[in-house]
Amino acid sequence: MEYRALSTEEMDLELFKEFKRHQVVTKCWRKIDGNWVVKDNPFEENWGEEEYRILIKCLKHTLETGGIVFGAFKEGILKGISSVESEFFGSNQEYLDLSSIHVSEEMRGMGIGKQLFQMASTWAREKGAKKLYISAHSSIESQAFYKAMGCVEALEYNKEHVEKEPCDCQLEYIV
Repeated sequence: MEYRALSTEEMDLELFKEFKRHQVVTKCWRKIDGNWVVKDNPFEENWGEEEYRILIKCLKHTLETGGIVFGAFKEGILKGISSVESEFFGSNQEYLDLSSIHVSEEMRGMGIGKQLFQMASTWAREKGAKKLYISAHSSIESQAFYKAMGCVEALEYNKEHVEKEPCDCQLEYIV
């Protein structure tokens, strides 16, 4: 695998032509009356061109505003991506946002996500962050990944993230 920072010029549909953002979800974490519980919530995510167009627009914005986008490539083909925004937030201005992390379906479980997460964390620390903030998919599989990385429930919730994705789990990671 080759891991590297990506440029704005690389952000197009061609980059994602062999990327498979697909996930069958059966159970999700939900916070009910202050307690985390696993609930049945079956659905399937299968990104098409429109979802990739939205992601590309977001990633370009990340780069244009001083953030970073990392890619993982196998034989020149994108298999994983992570991004960190450049704007600090929180009451102590200590958080940077891990705005995306995705691994193509056929490559999950091979350590790619872990490497991309560590690269994002290192970049955030070098920029002066104390913590990464993650508004994370609530599926049990996604949450297992973040727990394995050492993430915990965020001490401060980012209101914008909660309003945009009320079912996401709001996490943090000390960098």
